[in-house]
Amino acid sequence: MANVLNWFEIPVADLNRAVDFYSKVLGREFQIMDFFGFKMAFFPMESDGVGGGLVQGEPYKPSQDGSLIYLNANPDLAIPLSKVVAAGGKVIAPKKLISEEIGYMALFIDSEGNRVALHSMK
Repeated sequence: MANVLNWFEIPVADLNRAVDFYSKVLGREFQIMDFFGFKMAFFPMESDGVGGGLVQGEPYKPSQDGSLIYLNANPDLAIPLSKVVAAGGKVIAPKKLISEEIGYMALFIDSEGNRVALHSMK
């Protein structure tokens, strides 16, 4: 069965600041472009994986309310989580075990004010 999720977008007020934040936290490079009148930066992905991006423009508004996205932080979410504050974010829930079968999670507020989660198996 195919994944239920196939794309996500994280609203941002300042695309360059958000790209800087996520690049520092996740250690990834982003492809930036104008797309249908919006400024977008795409998270790197495998050809058969779930994709997503950072998006600036109307009606995208950063928020701590609403849907919660869990970003893959394997092998250990403690590594990217330790970079959140220095990159301009705030940790709001430290690393904690969900279960041995599911792994660990943590929550943070990004540079734009979005509530985002990290997930890893250890």
